[in-house]
Amino acid sequence: MAELDHFDRRFFGSENEITRIGSGSLGGKAHGLFLMAERIHSRCGEGRFPGISVSIPRSTVIATDFFDEFMGSNDLYEVVASDLRDDRIAHAFQQADLPPRLVGDLRSLADQVHVPLAIRSSSLLEDAMYRPFAGVYATKMIPNNQPKPDTRFQRLVEAVKFVYASTFFQDAKRYINSVNRESTDEKMAVIIQEVVGERIGDRFYPTLSGVARSHDFYAFGGSSPEDGVVNLALGLGKTIVDGGVTWSYSPAAPQAPPPYNDVGDLLKNTQTEFWAVNMGKPPAYDPIRETEYLVKAGFSEAEYDNTLRFTASTYDPQSDRLCPGIGARGPRVINFASILVYGDIALNEVVKEVLAQSEEELGAEVEIEFAMTLDRKKGVPARLGFLQVRPMVVSDEQVDIPLDLLEGGNVVVATTKALGNGVTDSLHDIVYVRPDTFDPRSTQEMALELEKINSNLVAQGRSYVLMGFGRWGSSDPWLGIPVAWSQISGARVIVEATLPKMAPDLSQGSHFFHNLTSFRVCYFSVHHAHKYAIDWDWIERNQEIAKERFVRHVRTDSPLSVQVDGRSGRGVILRHDRE
Repeated sequence: MAELDHFDRRFFGSENEITRIGSGSLGGKAHGLFLMAERIHSRCGEGRFPGISVSIPRSTVIATDFFDEFMGSNDLYEVVASDLRDDRIAHAFQQADLPPRLVGDLRSLADQVHVPLAIRSSSLLEDAMYRPFAGVYATKMIPNNQPKPDTRFQRLVEAVKFVYASTFFQDAKRYINSVNRESTDEKMAVIIQEVVGERIGDRFYPTLSGVARSHDFYAFGGSSPEDGVVNLALGLGKTIVDGGVTWSYSPAAPQAPPPYNDVGDLLKNTQTEFWAVNMGKPPAYDPIRETEYLVKAGFSEAEYDNTLRFTASTYDPQSDRLCPGIGARGPRVINFASILVYGDIALNEVVKEVLAQSEEELGAEVEIEFAMTLDRKKGVPARLGFLQVRPMVVSDEQVDIPLDLLEGGNVVVATTKALGNGVTDSLHDIVYVRPDTFDPRSTQEMALELEKINSNLVAQGRSYVLMGFGRWGSSDPWLGIPVAWSQISGARVIVEATLPKMAPDLSQGSHFFHNLTSFRVCYFSVHHAHKYAIDWDWIERNQEIAKERFVRHVRTDSPLSVQVDGRSGRGVILRHDRE
């Protein structure tokens, strides 16, 4: 295999889309881009999709040898060995000096580049098969539009140091421990990547971002798991990877709407805000905050920017239906109908091709991330930037669950919307958010209570069933419980339930879910108004081990039987009561 060319102090002027600084490892994320670079160029190049250019955004990778030198020359391993808070660690890294031989290359890059940059993690352990560190480390975006090169250089250096520091933040440490590794095993490469998007006033963002999987554990509308799934959002992809509200569709049936009950339900459960890079007035200086240079905006700003033409539809109350586009007055809905239903832009064809090429290259089912900018008036020319690829882990164990098994007297939880595949017969512990005290305003407190119980169970080597309401891992605490993976790392079965006051649509598309599937954790989604339910009465009768304000831990006498059929989406948790 050819090696990545070295950075020659030209970014946009280089013949190569990806270059490297240093001689160490590229890390998992950068290696995936390197593998796909030639395929993207040859299979999706000019003319393959008329009006759409497909490429990997210009990128330079700082290899891991600079991380080693940075840590050693500044005695930072002593700092990270302590139990300092994240902000203290981040400050210590900001005060440290980057290796002199790296500084010259970064200064050259800052001198010539004036577009927003994403500074992304690419660790040795990140995105590895069976050890997915997706979303554990930081990405920092910088506007890079300051008039003085010295200022641009300083912000770039701060961002690189922040990504380095995130290697040792508390969530990352707990995550590494949960997969039986030590934080000292980790080494960090850093990707400096052009942000795909367009400047519109004081905001810079792509028309849409997406995450696509070649295997869909939540297939709907007649699609099969092998058809895959795509999640789209207006603006930066942070909305998707943080578990926010997105639009889901199957590449095999892009016209089929997600399973909403009616238009009113759809209006309440589609995207209303988007992320962008702040190109305007500099924010308060805060180099240790990941979103320092990001802003959130809403429908009114997007309409003013004219980025809803191909992404939104308008609700017509007289006909009680959605009309693609924004030609009429009325509530807007981000559903990408012009692209997916009417095919004004060949996005779906591009995504299917890139998924196929990624699967062929990696030899496994894959998850990809991309961003796309459209001409705001005509749609084309358009540009799709391929941001990253990682392998998925899909079990091929054959599990047959007849429908009548979901309704037996010994059923604890049953659903026809389960994620995963396989059988588990060794779990005695159930950790659940209490229905009687659940309050959407307190989901962050619930996450802390769960972390406490999880830590105790992990220390004892006990896996458990986790049950709660709303979306697990959502960055929006009003959509669910905003846990990081490290806070629930001992869970081997996770149940996502709904209540009348907490009933968002199914989770999908976040880094949280990539980690979930790659660790082969079974995931159940149970809607309170659907046929199959949860036997809360039986759960509450079990032996109480711990009780917090919002969370309770119980232990069963006999092991639970967990069965999930990934082909049909059926899942059941059965109890085996002692005679």
